[in-house]
Amino acid sequence: MLRLFVVFALWATPSLAEFQPISEREAFLKALDGRALNIGLFNLQINVMPDGVIEGSAVGWNITGKWDWKDGLFCREMDWSGYAIDYDCQLVEINGDEMRFTSDAGKGASADFRLR
Repeated sequence: MLRLFVVFALWATPSLAEFQPISEREAFLKALDGRALNIGLFNLQINVMPDGVIEGSAVGWNITGKWDWKDGLFCREMDWSGYAIDYDCQLVEINGDEMRFTSDAGKGASADFRLR
C-alpha cells in the first residue's frame, strides 16, 4: 500500500511556476547536464542516462528502467524493487533547476523534480 501511495504522489506533485516544454531529446539531455532528478520528500533520486538507462532509488528501494524519446515525449518504463511502473510517454517541461514530467503525453498527473 505504501508503494502505491508513493507512486501516486510522485506523479501528482503540484507547482505554480512557469515551465517551458522540452520537445527534443538533445535539449532534454542538455537540460539534465548529468544531474539527477530529485524529490526530497520521498528521498527519491533518479539518474537518466544518455544511453537509455534509468537508475535510482526512492524510500530506500532501487529503481531501474529504460527510456527513449518519441514524438517529442520522454517515454519510459521502470521497476521499483519488483513493482512494475508501466510504460508511459510524458511531456517534459523545465523552469530553472526544476523539471516537470506530465504523464499520458501531457494529459495526466505531473511530478516536479529538482535537478541536482
